Amino acid sequence: MTMMVTLEDIEAARQRIGGHVVRTPLRHSQALSRCADIPVYLKLENRQQTGSFKFRGATNALRCLDGRARSRGLVTASTGNHGRAVAHAAGTMGARATVCLSALVPANKVEAIRSLGADVRIVGRSQDDAMLEVERLVREEGMCFVPPFDDAAVIAGQGTLGLEVADDLPETALVLAPLSGGGLASGVAAAIKGRLPAARIVGVSMECGAAMAASLAAGRPTDVQEVETLADSLGGGIGLDNRLTFPMCRALLDGVILLSEEEIAAGIRHAARIEGETVEGAGAVGIAALLAGKIVSDGPTVIVVSGGNIDPAVHRAIVDDRDAGVAS
Repeated sequence: MTMMVTLEDIEAARQRIGGHVVRTPLRHSQALSRCADIPVYLKLENRQQTGSFKFRGATNALRCLDGRARSRGLVTASTGNHGRAVAHAAGTMGARATVCLSALVPANKVEAIRSLGADVRIVGRSQDDAMLEVERLVREEGMCFVPPFDDAAVIAGQGTLGLEVADDLPETALVLAPLSGGGLASGVAAAIKGRLPAARIVGVSMECGAAMAASLAAGRPTDVQEVETLADSLGGGIGLDNRLTFPMCRALLDGVILLSEEEIAAGIRHAARIEGETVEGAGAVGIAALLAGKIVSDGPTVIVVSGGNIDPAVHRAIVDDRDAGVAS
């Protein structure tokens, strides 16, 4: 039987984290609307605390733990944004956090986590490698694991974003959600389809190293090689023992779109030059999919701009590429 996080779980999460997370704006994009000939809106999670949607799930997960669990110390593996969210949420609750990262995590994200007081461990060259250190710390030191995506409380927290979209734009026909481990996509899909049953949800990822996309195509959780990409936050596996996000994505997503690195760069560039938003590669994939002509929608479309924690030097290099075109 498919295990699901329900609309009721997500509504409870909204009550639990209310006042602790930002209710981010849903902004109409005139340029993207002209480009697609439909109304297009940007859900700006790059303006969330810690710069990404991950703060929603981390806050809900930590607030579901009792004081004894938090006192053991919190540990997680991350491609960057979840670790930063856990570190910040732990700090507000007086808990200590350890974040295990691979060597592929950009330096700006590593330093941001350290600046929040977390103990940072760099292990291997994949999130799976980092997870081995998490498992050791749980086993040998009794720390409390805060999963990055395959966890009911984390999924419900991410789903609160979908409730805000449904409240602000009940005529939504399509939502484009970045797709990695599936915590965001499954939570948003559960919220949107619970509130707006006719709306479609499409996951967007990069062409190389997209574990959830490969798993959905194979019909089972599948390992992929983690590679460097502009959409670094979408890297990492989904776990061969995935309990929640794989069955939820399989049941709730209406499709998956994959993008080249050049297309992702175009999305970052458009966000900066036209929308005035600093967006990381993972956060720009929905914009990129629309600019690349890979979106089919007959009604109002919402693009989840999931985060803005891009290395400033990388951002400048992409935005200053005068040879590349943008929508206007």
